[in-house]
Amino acid sequence: MAILEKLKKKAKACKKTIILPESMDKRTYQAAEQILKEGIANLIIIGTPAEIKKYGKGFDISKAMIVDPNTYEKTQQYEDLFVKLRESKGLTHEEARNTMLSDYAYYGCLMIKAGDADGMVSGACHSTANTLRPCLQIIRTKPGTKLVSAFFLMDVPNCSYGEHGTFVFGDCGLNQDPTAEELAAIAESSAASFRMLVGKEPKVAMLSYSSKGSAKHDLVTKVQQATEIAKRANPDLMLDGELQLDAAIVPKVAKSKAPGSDVAGHANVLVFPDLNSGNIGYKLVERLGGAKAYGPMTQGIASPVNDLSRGCSWEDIVGVVAVTAIQAQAK
Repeated sequence: MAILEKLKKKAKACKKTIILPESMDKRTYQAAEQILKEGIANLIIIGTPAEIKKYGKGFDISKAMIVDPNTYEKTQQYEDLFVKLRESKGLTHEEARNTMLSDYAYYGCLMIKAGDADGMVSGACHSTANTLRPCLQIIRTKPGTKLVSAFFLMDVPNCSYGEHGTFVFGDCGLNQDPTAEELAAIAESSAASFRMLVGKEPKVAMLSYSSKGSAKHDLVTKVQQATEIAKRANPDLMLDGELQLDAAIVPKVAKSKAPGSDVAGHANVLVFPDLNSGNIGYKLVERLGGAKAYGPMTQGIASPVNDLSRGCSWEDIVGVVAVTAIQAQAK
């Protein structure tokens, strides 16, 4: 069974309510129709009647809850909540209402904060910053969170590496130049996400252009330090580094570059040293390797709010909604 079918099955077992705020994009309705047809999640689509009519024409979204922020009975409640949450920043009621009605991501996050939904998926036509800023301001971080980060769930066809072609890549969407301590936190969160979604034991590789000291540079030292920090904090976690990509996933290469490592040659969680390498890496695997890339998904938010690449397909939205629902179940 492909990873997406496993995720759908798990999401269906305990249906959650997920918000789709991008009612001005046709892909939202294509995805919503399929999600509702398969029973993956309950859906809330935020939009005006004009937006729903224009962009949703021809799609069966009759089982979705449609919320028009201009007329919904709880809009005033959400406005009051918004002002209360941002009172230290001097947010006025007028500013709160204008923001809510002009940016549905804010409205969706307020619905989640109020307990009226379990998660949200956005980003098909908005930047990552526009998707994540509202959730950081309103939903905020999970207690005990060391760092909010992002990951992609990668499903590579006809691949024997990783967990039969399934990987978690982190952080490919949020932290630009993480410190050693931040890389260690990304590794810890990414391992937990892999275990939750895939149901298998994570094997984490801290990636570099060097394997076990084969090169000397501050960039290599950072990954070595991150590996040490992560191992001390998570002694039971299978984690190793620094490793080149081939040493991390190819058993034959691992024997020569990292002999004796329990992770090398078998890694299923790949932690990239910075956002440059992570973003380039996942897109190479997606575009040249034909992989499905679900994300970027967030780690460390109190309730799941997940981003989409603006180049996503409607099928990608279906997959990210399934992942978001499972994250909500775990909460």
